Amino acid sequence: MTDSAEFKVKEVTKGSAFGAYRALMYGDMGLGKIVWAEILYVLIGGLGGALGLFLRMKLYPTLFKSCGRKVVFGKNVMLRHPHKIVLGDGVVLDDNCVVDAKGADNAGIVLRDRVYVGRNTIVYCKNGDVEIGENVSFSANCIVFSSNKLVMKKNSVVAAFAYLLSGGEYDLDDPTPLALQKGTCTKGPLEIGEDCWIGAGAKVLDDACLGDHVALGAGAVATKPIPANSIAVGVPARVVKTRKTAE
Repeated sequence: MTDSAEFKVKEVTKGSAFGAYRALMYGDMGLGKIVWAEILYVLIGGLGGALGLFLRMKLYPTLFKSCGRKVVFGKNVMLRHPHKIVLGDGVVLDDNCVVDAKGADNAGIVLRDRVYVGRNTIVYCKNGDVEIGENVSFSANCIVFSSNKLVMKKNSVVAAFAYLLSGGEYDLDDPTPLALQKGTCTKGPLEIGEDCWIGAGAKVLDDACLGDHVALGAGAVATKPIPANSIAVGVPARVVKTRKTAE
């Protein structure tokens, strides 16, 4: 068994049940903050209607590294390691979404002004970083993952069931069973430019950076970088047209 496999087994099995839960949900947050977060989740996390929205808007900001004004939290939003999450003004986290900034030495997650995270969408790290620019909108059931660095610039739209991946790969040359590997291998950071459209069910894989103004068709799989102003479709994605943009 490799060193990484032994580390993963020890990481999963060591310590108490509370210790494992704390590592999963809160990391190095102080005990007082953890208790406060648990109280909020139990009492108002699933509270419906205007009252639930109002209470979460007023109380949830106390959990974050930084939280802007008029941030909206839907029902049953799952926040993990919130002390490593930065939210800008006007961010919306819709019902049942997950924002998870876990990692031993990562910076965490930044959602800048007016980012919309749709229902059931997951934005999470495995010791990586995520930075989403202003006015970016994710529809329902998207997955955004980073074990390296994922940067998405402003004014882009991501349709339902899209998958953005920075890192998260496994070493197929390592004889260690995949379930015992950490799954953090990466080819490099993922950057998505300004004013991009990522269609329903499309996938942008590790290091397949998109230039500004790229449109990636529904169901396409980007496996390598796509230049600016391109319209790309298919599996693997190929450029079929140049997009017209404002001068």
